[in-house]
Amino acid sequence: MVSNPVHGLPFLPGTSFKDSTKTAFHRSQTLGYRNGYAIVRRPTVGIGGDRLQFNQLSQAELDELASKAPVLTYGQPKQAPPADFIPAHVAFDKKVLKFDAYFQEDVPMSTEEQYRIRQVNIYYYLEDDSMSVIEPVVENSGIPQGKLIKRQRLAKNDRGDHYHWKDLNRGINITIYGKTFRVVDCDQFTQVFLESQGIELNPPEKMALDPYTELRKQPLRKYVTPSDFDQLKQFLTFDKQVLRFYAIWDDTDSMYGECRTYIIHYYLMDDTVEIREVHERNDGRDPFPLLMNRQRMPKVLVENAKNFPQCVLEISDQEVLEWYTAKDFIVGKSLTVLGRTFFIYDCDPFTRRYYKEKFGITDLPRIDVNKQEPPPVKQELPPYNGFGLVEDSAQNCFALIPKAPKKDVIKMLVNDNKVLRYLAALESPIPEDKDRRFVFSYFLATDMISIFEPPVRNSGIIGGKYLGRTKVVKPYSAVDNPIYYGPSDFFIGAVIEVFGHRFIILDTDEYVLKYMESNAAQYSPEALASVQKHVRKLEAPASESESKQTEKDPGVQELEALIDTIQKQLKDHSCKDNIREAFQIYDKEASGYVDRDMFFKICESLNVPVDDSLVKEVTCKRLLLPAFTFPNPVWIPLCGL
Repeated sequence: MVSNPVHGLPFLPGTSFKDSTKTAFHRSQTLGYRNGYAIVRRPTVGIGGDRLQFNQLSQAELDELASKAPVLTYGQPKQAPPADFIPAHVAFDKKVLKFDAYFQEDVPMSTEEQYRIRQVNIYYYLEDDSMSVIEPVVENSGIPQGKLIKRQRLAKNDRGDHYHWKDLNRGINITIYGKTFRVVDCDQFTQVFLESQGIELNPPEKMALDPYTELRKQPLRKYVTPSDFDQLKQFLTFDKQVLRFYAIWDDTDSMYGECRTYIIHYYLMDDTVEIREVHERNDGRDPFPLLMNRQRMPKVLVENAKNFPQCVLEISDQEVLEWYTAKDFIVGKSLTVLGRTFFIYDCDPFTRRYYKEKFGITDLPRIDVNKQEPPPVKQELPPYNGFGLVEDSAQNCFALIPKAPKKDVIKMLVNDNKVLRYLAALESPIPEDKDRRFVFSYFLATDMISIFEPPVRNSGIIGGKYLGRTKVVKPYSAVDNPIYYGPSDFFIGAVIEVFGHRFIILDTDEYVLKYMESNAAQYSPEALASVQKHVRKLEAPASESESKQTEKDPGVQELEALIDTIQKQLKDHSCKDNIREAFQIYDKEASGYVDRDMFFKICESLNVPVDDSLVKEVTCKRLLLPAFTFPNPVWIPLCGL
């Protein structure tokens, strides 16, 4: 430092001298702390500890000078009158703080924008601490704009406090009526006012922009199709010239798929393709004429366009490397369009001429695409399980809800109430079974057989129904294709096997003889010979029986007399036809027998007088009473036998 120790000399070059012995050049400390607060001190010495060239006053002296009032010669001055009171609405009249802000609004029902940025101006009126929010009006925005919140005092919290200008600053969020506003900046007057009141303002932020509005400000994209050749010449040359191809789409590999035919049109004027469906009458499909509307079909796409969803891709020359042309449509080749593979099997004569003139292809034969129907699969029935009839069990394999097998209605109507009855014996090694007799009833309407065993008193065997109505399968017949017993299998001496039991036919009634006589073609010569032999045996001893009738046992003669008496009582009655029908109705098993109570019940219902004493007498003699001597008699067993 250069000093001038010589007083009175000006501080000019040549009049000052440098102290070469000085080595300290530090400055004195002027910053200190008192009670934890930083304070500024005046330097007491100069640089390097030299004495300052001016008078140094202490802090106390400086404070005394600052508080010392001037004293006039003529005493203390008069106190100045207080300033006039100015109310706030006058002091802050037309003084408004302005803040720039924005808020974000969701747009749920739009595919072009997810949210919207709306810019607003927040005004704070100092005269009454009221606020208002105004959005600048944008022309043709379609949004109600202008004054969003009218001028009023706005609540700051739930306790009833209101917003004050001290709560406002840049870079903060304020919530007004559920909407959050972001304050980004303020005007110059607001900045000066807040700084004058000791408020430190945050740095200003950049106003957020609406993305959709910025997108609309971009220049519109102009689509200019590069012209490699004269399209007008192509249009004029190939106008109304269309290549027609016949194709099929074979989708039989997928579930419920089928092979359908289509017509592919290729328009030479603009290289567009159209695919039409071929509908047949009563094909069960809606008559939509077009599968694909007329358009240009891309063949090879760029790499980026392959991953883009095809349903929303606007195909242009920028996304396509190669388009389908007429040379891609060849008879006998497959073509993939919109994920479907079409096989072209034919074309029209114009198309053949065009390919011959344009590409030199002369061989375009028609390809036969008709598929031969596979042979029908024979339905195989599961093996018979032995329950019920085979026809009934097979119905479970034909439908989900089985139905009863169809019956021969004509046969049932013609043969209604026609029953063939036979007397049979059981072929068994057991001695007790040799004397057992059974009545076979064959129903011509349904080809069913029922077996009834007449009860014999003190035989130890309970008589009655032996077998209900059912079809009986012949032995050694196939399980899947059973053969049932028919009328031709029943003749005298025939062996009938019923579920493992063998029966021998011993006798028939007169109705069977008449049926065999009228339907002799159904029976074998052996069956007819057995019946004729049986008839001769019955006629031969007729004369002998009459001669021996007088020598019969008196008990037998009495029984025959009783039977003749009851028969006369019934035959002489006027409604004998009704009696016969009544006996057939109540004989539900078609066994030829009814009990005594049923006999009296039938006679009582038809008002037929019958002597009870005669019936009881016949009961005691344990004989069977033939009620009628018609071709098909009804046998009535009496109770107590």
